Amino acid sequence: MSYPSLFDEPPTFDRAALAARLRRLASQDIFIGTSSWKYEGWLDQIYTRERYLTRGRFSRKRFEETCIQEYAEVFPIVCGDFSFYQFPSDAYWHKLFTAAPPSLQFAFKVPEEITVRQWPTHARYGPRAGSANESFLNPRIFDAGFAQPLAPYRRRVAVLIFEFASFSREAYNSTDDFLAVLDPFLAHLPPGFRYAVEIRNPEFLAADYLSCLRAHGVAHVFNAWSRMPELRAQLNAPGVFTAGFNVCRALLRRGRAYEQAVARFSPYQAVQDENPEARASLKELVGHGLQTRKPTFLFVNNRLEGNAPMTIEGVVEGF
Repeated sequence: MSYPSLFDEPPTFDRAALAARLRRLASQDIFIGTSSWKYEGWLDQIYTRERYLTRGRFSRKRFEETCIQEYAEVFPIVCGDFSFYQFPSDAYWHKLFTAAPPSLQFAFKVPEEITVRQWPTHARYGPRAGSANESFLNPRIFDAGFAQPLAPYRRRVAVLIFEFASFSREAYNSTDDFLAVLDPFLAHLPPGFRYAVEIRNPEFLAADYLSCLRAHGVAHVFNAWSRMPELRAQLNAPGVFTAGFNVCRALLRRGRAYEQAVARFSPYQAVQDENPEARASLKELVGHGLQTRKPTFLFVNNRLEGNAPMTIEGVVEGF
C-alpha cells in the first residue's frame, strides 16, 4: 500500500478549469460527477479546508453536513450510493435537497430491498441473512417507498439506477430466467423518472436483455467493475444504447476486488493506478453523447484509480 508522502509536492489540480469544462459539457447535456461526495481526501483539491474549520480546527461534522455546497461549485451531478442501503425518509430527502444548491442534479441507486434476491450472509442483515427477499422486484414497494417520496424533487433527479449483484446459476440458470422477472417489473415502473439497469453477470449482456431494456426505455449502465467486460467491449455490443439517454459508472479496474481497491487507494488523495482503457472509453461515451445529442450521465468512483476528481480531469481534457 502506498500513499503520497507528506513531503511530496501536492499533485497539480486546476479546480477552476475543471469546473469550467464540466459546466460547458453540462450545457450540452453531458453530466459528469462522482460516486458520493464526502471524502476528506479531496480537501485542498475540491474542498477548501478553511470552510470547515470550527475554532481553528477541522470539523468533520461541519464538513459532512455542508460540503455538498462546495461540491456543486465544481460538479453538475452526483450519484448517491447511500440510498442503496435504506429507504430514506421524507425528512432525509428534504434535508438533502435543501442543503444542495438547486443546480445540482442527482442520480440514486435504488435500495437493495428491491434489487437483492437473497439477503447476503452478513452480520449487518441480522436474522434476514441468507433468506429470500420478499420485496425483490416488487413495483408497489418501489413506488411507495422510493419513487413517491422522490416525486417532489423529480426535476433534480437525473436517473434512478437498479444495481443487481452477481446472481448464481442456482438463482438464474439463463438470461431468460432473469428477464422473466425483470421484464414485468420494468413494465410497472411509475412514469416521471429515467431508469437504468446495472448488471454484474457478464452473460446477461446479450440481445434479449438489451431488447427488454429498449422496450421499456430503460438504459443499460455501462459499468467498469471487477468481473464485467471492459467498458469498450460494452460500448461495442450491438444494440447496447437502449434508451434516449446514457449512463455509465466507472467503479473498479477489471480483476480488482472492491476491498483491494479500498486498501490500496484510501484516503483517495491522488490517482495511484491510471486506467487508460477506462479513460478512453469514458471519452468515447462523452463524444457519443455530444454527437447523438443524448443526455449522458457519467459517474467516476475513487476506487477506479484512486481519486475520482483527477480521473475526471483527465477524461474531460480536450472537451
